[in-house]
Amino acid sequence: MDVLLILVLLSVVAGFVLALVLGKVLIPALRALKAGQSIREVGPKWHNGKAGTPTMGGLMFIAASALCIATGWYAMRQTGDYSHLLVLALALMFGLIGFYDDFIKVKKKRNLGLTGVQKLILQVLAAGVFLLLMYLTDSLHYDLYIPFVKEPVAHVPPVLYLAVAVFAIVGCVNAVNLTDGIDGLASGVTVPVMLFFTIVSMSMKRMGLATFPAALLGGLGGFLCYNFYPAKVFMGDTGSLFLGGAVVGLAFALDMPLVLLLVGLIYIIETLSDILQVGYFKLTHGKRIFKMAPIHHHFEMCGWSEKKIWTVFVLTTAVMCVLAWFGVRIWF
Repeated sequence: MDVLLILVLLSVVAGFVLALVLGKVLIPALRALKAGQSIREVGPKWHNGKAGTPTMGGLMFIAASALCIATGWYAMRQTGDYSHLLVLALALMFGLIGFYDDFIKVKKKRNLGLTGVQKLILQVLAAGVFLLLMYLTDSLHYDLYIPFVKEPVAHVPPVLYLAVAVFAIVGCVNAVNLTDGIDGLASGVTVPVMLFFTIVSMSMKRMGLATFPAALLGGLGGFLCYNFYPAKVFMGDTGSLFLGGAVVGLAFALDMPLVLLLVGLIYIIETLSDILQVGYFKLTHGKRIFKMAPIHHHFEMCGWSEKKIWTVFVLTTAVMCVLAWFGVRIWF
């Protein structure tokens, strides 16, 4: 059997088992620490029953994804490709921001942690550090590949590329964070995205990089055993910001940030629904486009069950990932 396939399968299985086992220990520990989720006062009333559910459960798949260091060790020795460590570093930086945010919420027993400005400054710094590390390791390229187009837009001006890259990184991370609004949604939607990046990395013979999304894929599978409706634990900002960092970091490491427009369609729709709702509310002095934003709450208010929303959003992402595969395969 191919060495790369063995490494990937080991990463998936080990990530799943580790997350599953860790959940047995972590959830009771979070309950003992009274690390319960506070529910937004303006959220759906039926979400009040979720109050007190342990948060920061994202630590399960964060630990699982760190397996890429171990499973990717062989690949690093063979190819000298350390890109998976750069992606892990970006995801961990955002995970730490989320952890601090969750810690404030739990400690002060409120739904708000860091201020918007504090989050933005920390996130821009994290994005800047990631891009600097890519530059120092000769992993940063200024060619822009467009899905379904064979030839890239050659050598985009560095200043423009970096400015857009910081915006894209911060925007993607917060889009994934917005998607984490009902049981299992952010984790479920990200499963096909990680599968897509695993297959693409393998097809490009990026042995080291393939281990990261593979390990995270397994970790998310294990986490979903506890996070699917009715959730026994939430990932918190610890998990959602880490996932956002992982998604966008992989896209940049593979030189295909524009593929996020396809595989991240649900993240984008969630974000746009929130922006449109807030903007329209301010312009019309109180009127709304949606019954509630982000859009998954609108569907809830329309009578959709959490399971139905999860199924539709995950299947939509899976279809978009298949479409994205046909759009990027012409590059290798």
